[in-house]
Amino acid sequence: MRIKKNIAISDSGFIFNPDTGESFTSNQIAVEIFNLVKEEKQFEEIIKIVGGNYHVDQATLEKDYHDFIAMLEQYNILEDGEG
Repeated sequence: MRIKKNIAISDSGFIFNPDTGESFTSNQIAVEIFNLVKEEKQFEEIIKIVGGNYHVDQATLEKDYHDFIAMLEQYNILEDGEG
């Protein structure tokens, strides 16, 4: 899956989609996941990296990852045909 190239994200977690004008905020873990997805890291690698940086159990992290990806799809942040 890929993040659209024109999507902007701030260090504080503000995500903006210029195609739709929509924006939303996310927490620091979501910012890290966003950036790793943008680097085209795979699910397993993302879970390993984020899990190593935050004290969170694997099941919670995996659920949060999938919820966040679903939100990115809902807000049209991912490229068509991806995800």
